[in-house]
Amino acid sequence: METVFIADDEQAIREGLKYIIDWGKHDYKIIGDASNGADALTKIVRLKPSLVLIDIRMPKMHGIEVIKEAKQLGFEGKVIILSGYSDFKYAQEAIKLGVEFYLTKPIDEEELEKTIDKLHDDIIADRQKSTAIMHFQEKARREILDDIISGTAVLSTLDLGALALTENLYQLVIYEQFEQKETSIPYQFSELLRVTNDRSGTFDHLIKDGKNVIVLKGRFALDKFNRFLDHYNDQEPEKGSPLDTLFLAYSKPVASLEELPWAYEQVRSLISRRFFCEQGQHTLGYDNLPDASAKDRMLGDDLKNRFSKQFVDYIQAFNRKMIASTIYDLTELLFNADAQVKDIRLFVTDIILQVKNTISSSYPSNDIPFPSNAEIIGEVEAKFYLYEIMNYLSSIFELIMNSIGNSSRDSILDDILYYIDHNYQNNIKLETIAPLFGYNSAYLGKIFSKTVGENFNNYIDKVRIMHAKELIVDNKLKVYEIAEQIGYKNVDYFHKKFKKYVSLSPAEYRKRILAGEEVPDIPGDAVDNSDEDPED
Repeated sequence: METVFIADDEQAIREGLKYIIDWGKHDYKIIGDASNGADALTKIVRLKPSLVLIDIRMPKMHGIEVIKEAKQLGFEGKVIILSGYSDFKYAQEAIKLGVEFYLTKPIDEEELEKTIDKLHDDIIADRQKSTAIMHFQEKARREILDDIISGTAVLSTLDLGALALTENLYQLVIYEQFEQKETSIPYQFSELLRVTNDRSGTFDHLIKDGKNVIVLKGRFALDKFNRFLDHYNDQEPEKGSPLDTLFLAYSKPVASLEELPWAYEQVRSLISRRFFCEQGQHTLGYDNLPDASAKDRMLGDDLKNRFSKQFVDYIQAFNRKMIASTIYDLTELLFNADAQVKDIRLFVTDIILQVKNTISSSYPSNDIPFPSNAEIIGEVEAKFYLYEIMNYLSSIFELIMNSIGNSSRDSILDDILYYIDHNYQNNIKLETIAPLFGYNSAYLGKIFSKTVGENFNNYIDKVRIMHAKELIVDNKLKVYEIAEQIGYKNVDYFHKKFKKYVSLSPAEYRKRILAGEEVPDIPGDAVDNSDEDPED
């Protein structure tokens, strides 16, 4: 339904015009009136009626002046001039302003009906034409803005004023749905901005590279956006609310249109880094980009092996505090890594599989309910965020500790002996094992000697020789192979240690075993305090 505004200094005429015809029957609704020109101008500009009926001779402002100024202020409706005089001079002025109908008082009912019916059709046609023009203008505007952001536009050839691009401050925002399972955004951020924005032209919305992009223009728009961000920072959005459905990435503000391509690359990089967001994080700003000067940005086998070994050591030491600390260090390294998300997933997957293989080899008799390799790979791939992957990694480590742990062990020293029992084949030393359990090596050495009754190296040798005897009895490996398998790289050193504890060489021991003869056991008081260690 179209709207009508009546302006006449005579109240009787105003009231008469309201009831002379059935306006609703002609698809019109009267929305206001005025008794003087100044009041009429204010209301016409504010109400934006489809049709204005206005008397020429009005107090405070002539009717023709009202129409002229209203059009200059953006009024686009139709006008019927009312007058008690057939003054051709006024008619000429009205025609210049686009007024097509000039009715004389008293108003003829039939003539008025014909006039408003004709104008109704014109109003509809003009609106359709205006909508089409606006559509094409908006389309062209978005394409030009796309070119500016892409860096392909020649700014000197553009009418930046007509495009409302004359601000000295801009910021780019990309928004998408927060929940990755959703296929569409229930609330468009551009509409939220439009509803809360009491100024027009402070932002533009376009689709670029399949993403919703907002161009904020001017200090007012940037301040408004910062208030949006405050909602996220002050408290977690209410579930299901518009703010809860959105994820926003925003660039650093820039001072010119020439910098928009740089800002776009920055915000596009940010939106691709949602993988690194924390739980419940709805925004990602330019200050969340990794430090360009960070070290260890390349992910390689050395790093992978280092972290795998650390995790294996801390798992076997049941040191949950250091496991958590190492997971934090790994997360920080991955955040700053010069790598794609797919490479980061693969890196973490390889760490889990390496830990699994090492633990499985060290604890073959323990029934550890490991997921299959395919299940581990699938779980890591299914996680959208890095923190979810790290939580999964932590749960795997907890599962291992619960499976290899011994509930009867109630002291750190028992854990250390348990660790030695499953790692004697490695080059373990007091200096490397002490930090795993939260001790310095000198203090741990004193506790070990006092509690066990012999020094650390002597105990390691005894464990190794005990396992060497088992392998010799098995009679499947050569002596040098046994030496390597129990942790001695130097076979001569192995011979020396074996004879020290068994009083026989490995070959003599095997010969007696195979002949069914008795062999000496490892003496409990055999102590080797020599500092000589060719394994170093």
